[in-house]
Amino acid sequence: MLRRYFATLAPGRIVLWCYLIWWACIVWRYFDPTPRLWCNALGLAAIVGLALRLSFGAPPRPGWPARWQTFRTFFTPFAVSSFAALIKGQGFVLVVPPRLDAALVPLAACTLFVAAVLLLKQQEKSHGTDDRVQAP
Repeated sequence: MLRRYFATLAPGRIVLWCYLIWWACIVWRYFDPTPRLWCNALGLAAIVGLALRLSFGAPPRPGWPARWQTFRTFFTPFAVSSFAALIKGQGFVLVVPPRLDAALVPLAACTLFVAAVLLLKQQEKSHGTDDRVQAP
């Protein structure tokens, strides 16, 4: 099931996964255990996430938006605010760490992820083609 999920990812979702991978690599490298930083990030996530959720308007159908979309609506401001707090004063250029070794880790992780997804997509395509070719 997980394999099929990644094999059928749309380009936009691949980008979102790369954002998550980049964020996780930076958090791992520059982690700050200060509770205030994480509490502020959670507070901003609640405020901005709720505003974004309200901006969706009335649901056009039951169950809208999907649970993962709602999670992303709240997680994104959390990730942005925690990222900004972690990199403050670290010499980043936009989202890129100042040291090459620190920049290569998230870049390599994203590259490996995209390569794996493309490989899964290729396998999915070839299995689908093989099924059609084998049919009499």
